[in-house]
Amino acid sequence: MNKITVMIVDDHPPFSQGLSRLLADEADLEVVANSSDGEEAVRLTTQLHPDVAIIDVAMPKMSGIEVARQIKAICPSTAILMLSAYDYESYLLHSLQAGARGYLLKTSPLRELISAVRLVHSGQVVFTSKAANGFLNRLAIDNGKERLGGLHNRELQVLRLVAQGKANKEIATELVISDRTVQTHLVAIFRKLGVGSRTEAVARALREGWLTLDDLP
Repeated sequence: MNKITVMIVDDHPPFSQGLSRLLADEADLEVVANSSDGEEAVRLTTQLHPDVAIIDVAMPKMSGIEVARQIKAICPSTAILMLSAYDYESYLLHSLQAGARGYLLKTSPLRELISAVRLVHSGQVVFTSKAANGFLNRLAIDNGKERLGGLHNRELQVLRLVAQGKANKEIATELVISDRTVQTHLVAIFRKLGVGSRTEAVARALREGWLTLDDLP
């Protein structure tokens, strides 16, 4: 019997090691690599061509979504199963765009994760129900229209710089605008997102998809 080869990409050793042991107990599955680094995972893909890559969304150096995108470019036959601590619709959307066939929470039962490996390898799609339902409902409601509270381009630029930890003066210098204009944009951003702080604004923008993990430092 040809085994399904699996590569695990996760920077939390206890989780990846535990998952590896469970997968090793399955007669039809074989873990061929464990990587805690996105760049290393891309390199390993060129050597191993795994059937399935299980990828943590939040990875050092390179986000898991970007890792998935590069792996699909190198080895289109590798099925991608994304894992995350968050059920944000934006993460699900970006995972789909990167070519993932699955998106599950890290809190999912381990037997469910194992089953998902087989399902994505067979060409089926597996997503955590909460994120998937929210995403589909949002598509039905929006129907191609701009989301309520959508940000203008300049506001997005300001918010990305806020997410990078830049102060108002640094943002003003980079965008060649005044400190007062930066503050005006922040007031508008807070109002549209329904938040009261920079941290809340960044968190809300991640959930809504206006920012991605690649926008963070």
